[in-house]
Amino acid sequence: MSRLVLRDLAVVVTVDPTDSVLRDVSVVVEGGVITEIGEVEVRDGDEILDGRGRLALPGLVNLHTHLPMTLLRGIAEAVDLQGFLQRVWAAEGAVMDPATVELGATLGALESLLGGCTTQLDMYFHHEAAHRGAVAAGARHVGGPTFFSGPGPDGLSWDERMAGLRAWPDVLREVGGPEVPVAAMPHATYTNSVEHLAEVASVLAELTPSGVLHTHASENAAENADLLDRVGATPTELLARAGWMRPREAGDSRDTDGGAPRVVLGHGVHLTDDDRATAAAAGAAVAHCPASNLKLASGALDWQRWRADGIRLGIGTDGCASSNDLDMWQAMRQAAHLAALTSGHPEVDATQVLRAATIEGAAALGLDSLVGSLEVGKRADLALLDLDQPHLTPVHDVPALLVHAAGRGDVTDVLVDGIIVVRERRSTQVDTPELLHRCRARAREAATAAHEVEEA
Repeated sequence: MSRLVLRDLAVVVTVDPTDSVLRDVSVVVEGGVITEIGEVEVRDGDEILDGRGRLALPGLVNLHTHLPMTLLRGIAEAVDLQGFLQRVWAAEGAVMDPATVELGATLGALESLLGGCTTQLDMYFHHEAAHRGAVAAGARHVGGPTFFSGPGPDGLSWDERMAGLRAWPDVLREVGGPEVPVAAMPHATYTNSVEHLAEVASVLAELTPSGVLHTHASENAAENADLLDRVGATPTELLARAGWMRPREAGDSRDTDGGAPRVVLGHGVHLTDDDRATAAAAGAAVAHCPASNLKLASGALDWQRWRADGIRLGIGTDGCASSNDLDMWQAMRQAAHLAALTSGHPEVDATQVLRAATIEGAAALGLDSLVGSLEVGKRADLALLDLDQPHLTPVHDVPALLVHAAGRGDVTDVLVDGIIVVRERRSTQVDTPELLHRCRARAREAATAAHEVEEA
Protein backbone atom coordinates (compact mmCIF):
# COMPACT_ATOMS: atom_id res chain seq x y z
CA MET A 1 0.00 0.00 0.00
CA SER A 2 1.55 3.30 -1.10
CA ARG A 3 2.01 6.13 1.34
CA LEU A 4 1.25 9.81 0.90
CA VAL A 5 3.62 12.09 2.78
CA LEU A 6 2.69 15.71 3.42
CA ARG A 7 6.28 16.71 3.89
CA ASP A 8 7.79 19.54 5.93
CA LEU A 9 4.59 21.32 6.88
CA ALA A 10 5.21 24.68 8.50
CA VAL A 11 2.25 24.35 10.89
CA VAL A 12 -0.18 21.57 11.77
CA VAL A 13 -3.31 22.62 13.65
CA THR A 14 -4.48 19.34 15.15
CA VAL A 15 -7.69 20.40 16.99
CA ASP A 16 -6.95 17.44 19.25
CA PRO A 17 -8.18 17.40 22.89
CA THR A 18 -5.39 19.79 23.91
CA ASP A 19 -5.58 21.92 20.73
CA SER A 20 -1.95 21.17 19.92
CA VAL A 21 -0.27 23.27 17.24
CA LEU A 22 2.79 21.57 15.75
CA ARG A 23 5.54 23.17 13.69
CA ASP A 24 7.90 21.77 11.09
CA VAL A 25 6.46 18.26 10.95
CA SER A 26 5.22 15.86 8.30
CA VAL A 27 2.00 13.85 8.06
CA VAL A 28 1.78 10.33 6.60
CA VAL A 29 -1.42 8.95 5.11
CA GLU A 30 -1.88 5.26 4.31
CA GLY A 31 -5.13 3.72 3.13
CA GLY A 32 -6.95 6.95 3.85
CA VAL A 33 -5.78 6.99 7.49
CA ILE A 34 -3.28 9.29 9.21
CA THR A 35 -0.54 6.94 10.42
CA GLU A 36 2.25 9.34 11.46
CA ILE A 37 2.64 12.97 12.50
CA GLY A 38 6.13 14.24 13.27
CA GLU A 39 9.58 13.60 11.87
CA VAL A 40 9.07 11.14 9.04
CA GLU A 41 11.50 9.04 7.05
CA VAL A 42 10.58 9.15 3.38
CA ARG A 43 10.62 5.75 1.64
CA ASP A 44 11.02 4.74 -1.96
CA GLY A 45 7.64 4.82 -3.65
CA ASP A 46 6.11 7.41 -1.33
CA GLU A 47 3.94 10.06 -2.95
CA ILE A 48 5.13 13.44 -1.75
CA LEU A 49 3.01 16.55 -1.27
CA ASP A 50 5.30 19.49 -0.54
CA GLY A 51 4.21 21.18 2.69
CA ARG A 52 6.79 23.94 2.86
CA GLY A 53 5.14 27.23 3.72
CA ARG A 54 1.84 25.43 4.27
CA LEU A 55 -0.48 25.13 7.26
CA ALA A 56 -2.53 21.93 7.65
CA LEU A 57 -5.81 21.82 9.54
CA PRO A 58 -8.79 19.45 9.69
CA GLY A 59 -11.27 19.78 6.87
CA LEU A 60 -14.06 22.16 7.85
CA VAL A 61 -17.52 20.77 8.66
CA ASN A 62 -20.52 22.69 7.33
CA LEU A 63 -23.30 21.74 9.75
CA HIS A 64 -26.19 23.21 7.79
CA THR A 65 -26.43 23.87 4.08
CA HIS A 66 -28.44 23.24 0.91
CA LEU A 67 -25.81 22.51 -1.75
CA PRO A 68 -28.05 22.32 -4.86
CA MET A 69 -29.23 25.88 -4.18
CA THR A 70 -25.99 27.11 -5.71
CA LEU A 71 -28.07 27.28 -8.90
CA LEU A 72 -30.49 29.66 -7.16
CA ARG A 73 -27.81 32.08 -5.93
CA GLY A 74 -29.23 35.61 -5.96
CA ILE A 75 -32.77 34.58 -6.86
CA ALA A 76 -34.42 35.88 -3.66
CA GLU A 77 -32.91 39.16 -2.54
CA ALA A 78 -34.11 41.86 -0.11
CA VAL A 79 -36.68 39.64 1.65
CA ASP A 80 -37.08 38.16 5.12
CA LEU A 81 -37.29 34.43 5.82
CA GLN A 82 -40.99 34.14 4.98
CA GLY A 83 -40.61 36.12 1.73
CA PHE A 84 -37.53 34.09 0.87
CA LEU A 85 -39.39 30.80 1.29
CA GLN A 86 -42.31 31.95 -0.84
CA ARG A 87 -40.10 32.97 -3.72
CA VAL A 88 -37.64 30.10 -3.57
CA TRP A 89 -40.19 27.31 -3.17
CA ALA A 90 -41.94 28.48 -6.32
CA ALA A 91 -38.68 28.41 -8.25
CA GLU A 92 -37.69 25.03 -6.84
CA GLY A 93 -40.98 23.45 -7.79
CA ALA A 94 -40.57 24.75 -11.33
CA VAL A 95 -36.98 23.80 -12.10
CA MET A 96 -35.25 21.62 -9.49
CA ASP A 97 -35.75 18.15 -10.94
CA PRO A 98 -33.34 15.30 -10.02
CA ALA A 99 -30.87 16.08 -12.84
CA THR A 100 -30.73 19.75 -11.84
CA VAL A 101 -30.35 18.89 -8.16
CA GLU A 102 -27.42 16.57 -8.96
CA LEU A 103 -25.78 19.28 -11.04
CA GLY A 104 -26.24 21.90 -8.32
CA ALA A 105 -24.94 19.56 -5.63
CA THR A 106 -21.77 18.92 -7.61
CA LEU A 107 -21.26 22.65 -8.01
CA GLY A 108 -21.92 23.24 -4.31
CA ALA A 109 -19.59 20.45 -3.22
CA LEU A 110 -16.89 21.76 -5.54
CA GLU A 111 -17.22 25.27 -4.09
CA SER A 112 -17.05 23.81 -0.59
CA LEU A 113 -14.01 21.63 -1.24
CA LEU A 114 -12.05 24.41 -2.94
CA GLY A 115 -12.60 26.36 0.27
CA GLY A 116 -11.33 23.58 2.54
CA CYS A 117 -14.76 22.29 3.66
CA THR A 118 -14.71 18.50 3.43
CA THR A 119 -17.98 17.53 5.19
CA GLN A 120 -21.44 18.99 4.61
CA LEU A 121 -24.76 18.29 6.35
CA ASP A 122 -26.90 18.96 3.31
CA MET A 123 -30.69 19.20 3.44
CA TYR A 124 -32.37 19.03 0.05
CA PHE A 125 -35.07 17.12 -1.77
CA HIS A 126 -34.24 14.57 -4.48
CA HIS A 127 -31.69 13.50 -1.90
CA GLU A 128 -30.34 10.58 -3.92
CA ALA A 129 -29.42 12.94 -6.76
CA ALA A 130 -27.88 15.44 -4.36
CA HIS A 131 -25.75 12.71 -2.79
CA ARG A 132 -24.52 11.42 -6.13
CA GLY A 133 -23.58 14.93 -7.21
CA ALA A 134 -21.67 15.77 -4.03
CA VAL A 135 -19.84 12.43 -3.89
CA ALA A 136 -18.78 12.91 -7.51
CA ALA A 137 -16.88 16.01 -6.43
CA GLY A 138 -15.20 14.06 -3.60
CA ALA A 139 -17.12 15.38 -0.58
CA ARG A 140 -18.02 13.62 2.66
CA HIS A 141 -21.68 14.36 2.10
CA VAL A 142 -24.23 13.80 4.86
CA GLY A 143 -27.58 13.88 3.07
CA GLY A 144 -30.92 12.21 3.50
CA PRO A 145 -34.59 12.35 2.61
CA THR A 146 -36.48 15.55 3.36
CA PHE A 147 -39.99 15.57 4.74
CA PHE A 148 -43.06 17.77 4.34
CA SER A 149 -46.49 16.81 5.63
CA GLY A 150 -47.81 18.51 2.49
CA PRO A 151 -46.55 17.85 -1.05
CA GLY A 152 -43.41 20.01 -0.81
CA PRO A 153 -41.53 21.35 -3.83
CA ASP A 154 -40.91 17.82 -5.12
CA GLY A 155 -44.57 16.77 -4.95
CA LEU A 156 -43.96 13.47 -3.14
CA SER A 157 -46.55 11.86 -0.90
CA TRP A 158 -45.78 11.06 2.72
CA ASP A 159 -45.63 7.34 1.95
CA GLU A 160 -43.11 7.98 -0.82
CA ARG A 161 -40.95 9.99 1.57
CA MET A 162 -41.00 7.23 4.18
CA ALA A 163 -40.12 4.66 1.53
CA GLY A 164 -37.15 6.83 0.61
CA LEU A 165 -35.99 6.81 4.23
CA ARG A 166 -36.25 3.04 4.54
CA ALA A 167 -34.25 2.60 1.33
CA TRP A 168 -31.64 5.22 2.20
CA PRO A 169 -29.03 2.93 3.84
CA ASP A 170 -28.99 0.78 0.72
CA VAL A 171 -28.64 3.84 -1.52
CA LEU A 172 -25.68 5.05 0.53
CA ARG A 173 -23.94 1.71 0.05
CA GLU A 174 -24.73 1.74 -3.66
CA VAL A 175 -23.43 5.27 -4.30
CA GLY A 176 -20.33 4.80 -2.15
CA GLY A 177 -18.07 7.64 -1.11
CA PRO A 178 -16.64 8.52 2.31
CA GLU A 179 -18.39 7.05 5.36
CA VAL A 180 -21.38 9.06 6.60
CA PRO A 181 -24.28 8.45 9.00
CA VAL A 182 -27.85 7.77 7.89
CA ALA A 183 -29.76 11.04 8.20
CA ALA A 184 -33.39 12.13 7.95
CA MET A 185 -34.33 15.76 7.42
CA PRO A 186 -37.86 17.00 8.05
CA HIS A 187 -37.84 20.56 6.73
CA ALA A 188 -39.28 22.25 9.83
CA THR A 189 -41.90 21.99 12.54
CA TYR A 190 -44.11 24.43 10.63
CA THR A 191 -44.13 22.14 7.56
CA ASN A 192 -44.49 18.82 9.40
CA SER A 193 -47.06 17.55 11.86
CA VAL A 194 -45.99 16.25 15.25
CA GLU A 195 -47.24 12.77 14.24
CA HIS A 196 -45.08 12.79 11.12
CA LEU A 197 -42.06 14.07 13.03
CA ALA A 198 -42.48 11.21 15.49
CA GLU A 199 -42.76 8.67 12.67
CA VAL A 200 -39.51 9.85 11.08
CA ALA A 201 -37.65 9.59 14.39
CA SER A 202 -39.05 6.13 15.08
CA VAL A 203 -38.18 4.70 11.67
CA LEU A 204 -34.68 6.19 11.72
CA ALA A 205 -34.02 4.63 15.13
CA GLU A 206 -35.12 1.25 13.71
CA LEU A 207 -32.72 1.61 10.76
CA THR A 208 -29.60 2.58 12.70
CA PRO A 209 -28.37 3.30 16.23
CA SER A 210 -26.24 6.20 14.96
CA GLY A 211 -28.59 8.22 12.77
CA VAL A 212 -28.94 11.98 12.52
CA LEU A 213 -32.18 13.97 12.68
CA HIS A 214 -31.89 17.44 11.17
CA THR A 215 -34.46 20.23 10.88
CA HIS A 216 -34.81 24.01 10.86
CA ALA A 217 -35.82 25.35 14.27
CA SER A 218 -36.45 28.86 15.64
CA GLU A 219 -34.73 30.58 12.73
CA ASN A 220 -36.58 33.86 13.28
CA ALA A 221 -39.05 35.29 15.76
CA ALA A 222 -42.00 35.07 13.36
CA GLU A 223 -41.52 31.30 13.09
CA ASN A 224 -41.80 30.92 16.87
CA ALA A 225 -44.81 33.25 17.09
CA ASP A 226 -46.66 31.45 14.29
CA LEU A 227 -46.17 28.01 15.81
CA LEU A 228 -47.13 29.20 19.29
CA ASP A 229 -50.30 30.69 17.85
CA ARG A 230 -51.23 27.54 15.89
CA VAL A 231 -50.22 24.69 18.19
CA GLY A 232 -49.21 26.34 21.45
CA ALA A 233 -45.58 25.24 21.34
CA THR A 234 -42.15 26.42 20.25
CA PRO A 235 -40.39 24.34 17.59
CA THR A 236 -38.25 22.64 20.25
CA GLU A 237 -41.29 21.87 22.39
CA LEU A 238 -42.99 20.32 19.38
CA LEU A 239 -39.90 18.24 18.64
CA ALA A 240 -39.92 17.07 22.25
CA ARG A 241 -43.57 16.00 21.86
CA ALA A 242 -42.48 14.04 18.79
CA GLY A 243 -39.81 12.16 20.75
CA TRP A 244 -36.79 13.97 19.29
CA MET A 245 -35.56 15.37 22.60
CA ARG A 246 -35.24 12.31 24.81
CA PRO A 247 -33.00 13.22 27.75
CA ARG A 248 -29.75 11.29 28.01
CA GLU A 249 -29.86 8.52 30.56
CA ALA A 250 -27.60 8.64 33.59
CA GLY A 251 -24.07 7.77 32.57
CA ASP A 252 -24.54 8.73 28.92
CA SER A 253 -22.06 11.29 27.65
CA ARG A 254 -22.90 13.99 25.12
CA ASP A 255 -21.05 11.99 22.49
CA THR A 256 -22.97 8.75 22.86
CA ASP A 257 -26.33 8.25 21.25
CA GLY A 258 -27.89 6.26 24.09
CA GLY A 259 -30.00 4.46 21.48
CA ALA A 260 -31.49 7.68 20.06
CA PRO A 261 -30.54 9.52 16.87
CA ARG A 262 -28.43 12.65 17.17
CA VAL A 263 -30.36 15.87 16.67
CA VAL A 264 -29.02 18.91 14.80
CA LEU A 265 -31.14 22.07 14.84
CA GLY A 266 -30.56 24.43 11.94
CA HIS A 267 -30.16 28.07 13.06
CA GLY A 268 -31.66 27.93 16.59
CA VAL A 269 -31.46 31.72 16.88
CA HIS A 270 -34.59 32.14 18.99
CA LEU A 271 -34.45 29.17 21.33
CA THR A 272 -36.06 30.08 24.65
CA ASP A 273 -34.48 29.34 28.02
CA ASP A 274 -36.64 26.21 28.30
CA ASP A 275 -35.80 25.23 24.70
CA ARG A 276 -32.09 25.39 25.43
CA ALA A 277 -32.46 23.33 28.59
CA THR A 278 -34.42 20.69 26.66
CA ALA A 279 -31.95 20.61 23.79
CA ALA A 280 -28.92 20.45 26.10
CA ALA A 281 -30.42 17.60 28.13
CA ALA A 282 -30.96 15.67 24.88
CA GLY A 283 -27.41 16.34 23.64
CA ALA A 284 -28.75 18.23 20.61
CA ALA A 285 -26.51 20.51 18.58
CA VAL A 286 -27.27 23.84 16.93
CA ALA A 287 -25.88 24.73 13.51
CA HIS A 288 -25.13 28.44 13.76
CA CYS A 289 -25.52 30.18 10.37
CA PRO A 290 -24.50 33.81 10.95
CA ALA A 291 -24.38 34.91 7.31
CA SER A 292 -27.92 33.80 6.54
CA ASN A 293 -29.27 35.05 9.86
CA LEU A 294 -27.80 38.51 9.28
CA LYS A 295 -28.80 38.75 5.63
CA LEU A 296 -32.42 37.75 6.29
CA ALA A 297 -32.53 39.85 9.48
CA SER A 298 -33.45 36.72 11.44
CA GLY A 299 -31.52 37.73 14.55
CA ALA A 300 -28.21 37.14 16.30
CA LEU A 301 -27.59 33.90 18.18
CA ASP A 302 -26.02 34.52 21.58
CA TRP A 303 -22.97 32.27 21.24
CA GLN A 304 -21.68 32.56 24.80
CA ARG A 305 -25.08 32.00 26.42
CA TRP A 306 -25.90 29.01 24.23
CA ARG A 307 -22.55 27.43 25.09
CA ALA A 308 -22.99 28.18 28.79
CA ASP A 309 -26.36 26.44 28.66
CA GLY A 310 -24.73 23.26 27.36
CA ILE A 311 -25.60 23.56 23.68
CA ARG A 312 -23.08 22.05 21.26
CA LEU A 313 -22.50 24.63 18.51
CA GLY A 314 -21.37 23.93 14.98
CA ILE A 315 -21.17 26.36 12.09
CA GLY A 316 -23.09 26.36 8.83
CA THR A 317 -23.39 28.52 5.75
CA ASP A 318 -27.03 27.79 4.93
CA GLY A 319 -27.78 27.64 1.20
CA CYS A 320 -26.63 29.95 -1.56
CA ALA A 321 -30.11 31.36 -2.11
CA SER A 322 -30.06 32.92 1.37
CA SER A 323 -26.40 33.46 2.26
CA ASN A 324 -25.17 33.52 -1.37
CA ASP A 325 -22.06 31.45 -0.80
CA LEU A 326 -20.64 28.41 0.97
CA ASP A 327 -17.70 30.19 2.57
CA MET A 328 -17.01 28.60 5.96
CA TRP A 329 -14.17 31.05 6.62
CA GLN A 330 -16.56 33.96 6.40
CA ALA A 331 -19.02 32.07 8.58
CA MET A 332 -16.34 31.51 11.24
CA ARG A 333 -15.40 35.18 11.23
CA GLN A 334 -19.00 36.33 11.46
CA ALA A 335 -19.66 33.86 14.28
CA ALA A 336 -16.72 35.28 16.22
CA HIS A 337 -17.79 38.87 15.64
CA LEU A 338 -21.39 38.17 16.63
CA ALA A 339 -20.20 36.32 19.74
CA ALA A 340 -18.28 39.43 20.78
CA LEU A 341 -21.23 41.70 20.04
CA THR A 342 -23.92 39.64 21.79
CA SER A 343 -21.79 38.91 24.85
CA GLY A 344 -20.42 42.43 25.17
CA HIS A 345 -16.88 41.09 25.45
CA PRO A 346 -14.31 42.13 22.83
CA GLU A 347 -12.20 39.04 23.45
CA VAL A 348 -13.66 35.93 21.84
CA ASP A 349 -11.80 32.64 22.00
CA ALA A 350 -10.93 31.87 18.36
CA THR A 351 -10.13 28.30 19.36
CA GLN A 352 -13.79 27.76 20.29
CA VAL A 353 -14.89 29.00 16.89
CA LEU A 354 -12.35 26.84 15.08
CA ARG A 355 -13.44 23.79 17.07
CA ALA A 356 -17.08 24.52 16.21
CA ALA A 357 -16.18 24.45 12.51
CA THR A 358 -14.24 21.17 12.84
CA ILE A 359 -14.42 18.68 15.71
CA GLU A 360 -17.68 19.96 17.23
CA GLY A 361 -19.44 19.76 13.88
CA ALA A 362 -18.06 16.26 13.39
CA ALA A 363 -19.24 15.23 16.87
CA ALA A 364 -22.74 16.55 16.16
CA LEU A 365 -22.86 14.06 13.27
CA GLY A 366 -21.27 11.19 15.19
CA LEU A 367 -18.20 11.41 12.97
CA ASP A 368 -15.69 12.69 15.54
CA SER A 369 -14.02 9.28 15.86
CA LEU A 370 -13.20 9.52 12.14
CA VAL A 371 -12.68 13.19 11.28
CA GLY A 372 -12.65 16.70 12.73
CA SER A 373 -9.08 16.63 14.04
CA LEU A 374 -5.66 15.62 12.76
CA GLU A 375 -4.64 12.63 14.88
CA VAL A 376 -3.03 9.29 14.19
CA GLY A 377 -5.74 6.74 13.44
CA LYS A 378 -8.25 9.18 12.00
CA ARG A 379 -9.29 9.45 8.38
CA ALA A 380 -7.30 12.01 6.42
CA ASP A 381 -9.80 14.82 5.87
CA LEU A 382 -7.67 17.96 5.81
CA ALA A 383 -6.84 21.18 4.05
CA LEU A 384 -3.57 22.99 3.35
CA LEU A 385 -3.29 26.77 3.40
CA ASP A 386 -0.55 28.87 1.81
CA LEU A 387 1.06 30.94 4.60
CA ASP A 388 3.30 32.84 2.18
CA GLN A 389 0.76 35.65 1.87
CA PRO A 390 0.93 39.24 3.14
CA HIS A 391 -2.36 38.93 5.05
CA LEU A 392 -1.12 35.76 6.81
CA THR A 393 2.21 37.24 7.88
CA PRO A 394 3.36 37.15 10.66
CA VAL A 395 1.87 34.23 12.57
CA HIS A 396 1.48 35.09 16.25
CA ASP A 397 -1.80 33.42 17.27
CA VAL A 398 -2.66 30.54 14.96
CA PRO A 399 -6.40 30.12 15.80
CA ALA A 400 -6.88 33.89 15.54
CA LEU A 401 -5.09 33.88 12.19
CA LEU A 402 -7.44 31.20 10.88
CA VAL A 403 -10.66 32.76 12.18
CA HIS A 404 -9.93 36.43 11.61
CA ALA A 405 -7.51 36.61 8.67
CA ALA A 406 -7.48 33.45 6.52
CA GLY A 407 -9.91 32.83 3.69
CA ARG A 408 -10.92 30.21 1.18
CA GLY A 409 -8.59 31.69 -1.42
CA ASP A 410 -5.68 30.58 0.78
CA VAL A 411 -6.59 26.87 0.43
CA THR A 412 -4.21 25.06 -1.93
CA ASP A 413 -4.82 21.33 -1.40
CA VAL A 414 -7.60 19.26 0.16
CA LEU A 415 -7.81 15.60 1.13
CA VAL A 416 -10.99 13.65 1.85
CA ASP A 417 -10.60 10.10 3.13
CA GLY A 418 -6.95 10.29 2.10
CA ILE A 419 -7.75 11.18 -1.51
CA ILE A 420 -6.38 14.43 -2.88
CA VAL A 421 -9.59 16.02 -4.20
CA VAL A 422 -8.07 19.50 -4.63
CA ARG A 423 -4.48 19.93 -5.75
CA GLU A 424 -2.88 23.32 -6.29
CA ARG A 425 -6.32 24.98 -6.11
CA ARG A 426 -7.89 22.75 -8.78
CA SER A 427 -10.32 19.86 -8.45
CA THR A 428 -8.94 16.43 -9.29
CA GLN A 429 -12.43 14.94 -9.51
CA VAL A 430 -14.46 17.36 -11.63
CA ASP A 431 -14.00 18.85 -15.10
CA THR A 432 -14.58 22.34 -13.76
CA PRO A 433 -15.00 24.29 -17.06
CA GLU A 434 -17.51 21.74 -18.35
CA LEU A 435 -19.43 21.79 -15.04
CA LEU A 436 -19.59 25.59 -15.01
CA HIS A 437 -20.85 25.63 -18.60
CA ARG A 438 -23.68 23.23 -17.73
CA CYS A 439 -24.55 25.14 -14.56
CA ARG A 440 -24.75 28.49 -16.33
CA ALA A 441 -27.07 27.08 -18.97
CA ARG A 442 -29.36 25.47 -16.40
CA ALA A 443 -29.33 28.59 -14.21
CA ARG A 444 -30.61 30.69 -17.11
CA GLU A 445 -33.47 28.25 -17.57
CA ALA A 446 -34.16 28.32 -13.83
CA ALA A 447 -34.28 32.12 -13.72
CA THR A 448 -36.74 32.23 -16.63
CA ALA A 449 -38.98 29.58 -15.05
CA ALA A 450 -38.89 31.30 -11.66
CA HIS A 451 -39.84 34.63 -13.22
CA GLU A 452 -42.77 33.02 -15.02
CA VAL A 453 -43.96 31.38 -11.79
CA GLU A 454 -43.71 34.66 -9.88
CA GLU A 455 -45.64 36.57 -12.53
CA ALA A 456 -48.38 33.93 -12.55
